[in-house]
Amino acid sequence: MRILVTGGAGYIGSHTAKLLAQAGHEPVVYDNLSTGYAWAVRWGPLVEGDLQDHNRLRQTLIDYAIDAVIHFAASAYVGESMHNPRLYFHNNTGGTLSLLGAMLEAEVESIVFSSTCATYGHPQVVPIAETHPQVPINPYGESKRCVERILDWYGQAYGLRWAALRYFNAAGADPEGELGEAHDPETHLIPLVIQAALGQRPQVDIYGTDYPTPDGTAIRDYIHVLDLAQAHGQALDWLHTQGKALVLNLGTGQGHSVREVVEMVEQVGGRPVPVREADRRAGDPPLLVADARQAQAILGWTPRYSDLKTIAETAWAWHSRPRA
Repeated sequence: MRILVTGGAGYIGSHTAKLLAQAGHEPVVYDNLSTGYAWAVRWGPLVEGDLQDHNRLRQTLIDYAIDAVIHFAASAYVGESMHNPRLYFHNNTGGTLSLLGAMLEAEVESIVFSSTCATYGHPQVVPIAETHPQVPINPYGESKRCVERILDWYGQAYGLRWAALRYFNAAGADPEGELGEAHDPETHLIPLVIQAALGQRPQVDIYGTDYPTPDGTAIRDYIHVLDLAQAHGQALDWLHTQGKALVLNLGTGQGHSVREVVEMVEQVGGRPVPVREADRRAGDPPLLVADARQAQAILGWTPRYSDLKTIAETAWAWHSRPRA
């Protein structure tokens, strides 16, 4: 199939495009390169464009005879969304509406949507199942929840085939070393810890050491980017055979604390990590762990690379590689 990968020049999108190509599909990347990188597009054509450019989207779908869409393109910084909600609803919700309109006009019927555990808000029960109430506590999560609801209505009204994959903490890098995590600014814990170990930043901040967890630091469910990419491909296959709407968590069901991450990076890299303890950040829950049994039951999806050591090893190899 020819698959439009919006945001395919970004972190998860580029890994997914590579995996799609390896599976015999042709990924066509659509990205405005505001946060993605042209060097990350190696397994199919790149169409540089914005989600709000409805005509360019529609023409891309038609010109490349696209069979399905995997939709990653979005603004994704929680803190930024609190200060600039307009941007997040414009890009994430409005941009998706533009994409869906183009899909309807080009008669493209299937979409896999990159959603997030941020749609749940503060967890009432852990691990978090798909049936957990969705009560977002920031505009980023709210913008993604809005899209999920829009997909449901479009499915009912227009026969759209859709899947929403709510994933937890993406981490790691391509085991073959061709792709990795490159955000500016970087906000994800594992790259920040590695950069501190490599001397690229003075230290990594640990926000909160008094949580009700075994070592006092917050616990998160880390899922390797390659496992996430695999799930998107499997969800797309499921849509084409089953056609029903699909909502799934993607995680491991096992959490790791901030201190555990720091210790693993020290072990893998063989270097100490300078840390600075700081106060909790507002809105950070102590524990976020997925109940991902439905992904296993429905898709047969089992994470292969998501143990903490493999995540740290692949990320370390990427971040410590010689720069050209």
